[in-house]
Amino acid sequence: MDTQDLRPTAVAGRFYPAERDKLTSMIESFLRDVEEEPRPVRAVIAPHAGLVYSGQCAAHVFGRVSIPPVVVILAPNHSGLWRSPGGASLWARGAFETPLGRVAVAEKFASELEARCPLVAHDPLAHGDEHAVEIELPFLAKLAPESAIVPIVIAFDDWERTRELADALAGLIAEWPDEVLVVASSDMTHFESADRAAEKDRIALAAVERLDGEELLNACDRERITMCGRAPAAVAVEAARQLGATRAEVVDYRHSGWVTGDNSSVVAYAGVTIT
Repeated sequence: MDTQDLRPTAVAGRFYPAERDKLTSMIESFLRDVEEEPRPVRAVIAPHAGLVYSGQCAAHVFGRVSIPPVVVILAPNHSGLWRSPGGASLWARGAFETPLGRVAVAEKFASELEARCPLVAHDPLAHGDEHAVEIELPFLAKLAPESAIVPIVIAFDDWERTRELADALAGLIAEWPDEVLVVASSDMTHFESADRAAEKDRIALAAVERLDGEELLNACDRERITMCGRAPAAVAVEAARQLGATRAEVVDYRHSGWVTGDNSSVVAYAGVTIT
């Protein structure tokens, strides 16, 4: 593999343990609290904060999902850096490094999506310091080490482009010979009181439960809901709806105050499965 095609870890040692044994123990401890049997789903929403804060929420998502051979990970662009003309930055080949081993890119799927959707382009710049894809990988590496990913960092949140990406993704998944899971990486409300965060997040999650990606974007704008992955979630919701999904279930909701003890200013996290 060309070294340029290997994306090194950016937040190991900060967002999660850099040591393989410590990270394995952490992931296993989170998954022990998930009692449901894994089942196929169309899409999920999972958080991407430091695992000490959001890892248990993410485990309640990934622990109850049968992870297929291809996993599309849609993430927000936190850095503001990208070169993709359409704003959907793909890492199109190679692999992502993690303390649990390399997670391969599903290159054929990535290439076909890039060909179908002008918004999508290979853009390593957007992935360099972005944590929102990387933080999901320890769960995938632990639960489905043979699965491959299609990592996309999104720098827009208007419905027109969101719908365009969802259309292309749904069309390709419908034709793909293997099962595909769509993962939207997102935290919920940022830096408000726990009560206010829960109030706002109920509005956003109600749109998700109705499988209404457009209303999710509208609600976040109207109510000033600082859900960082609102566009990734809206893409996932719309693509899943087009693929026949009829139900979105919030399987976990929590906030950073559960760990810090400070409820005055929290970041909130939701786990959602879409079937």
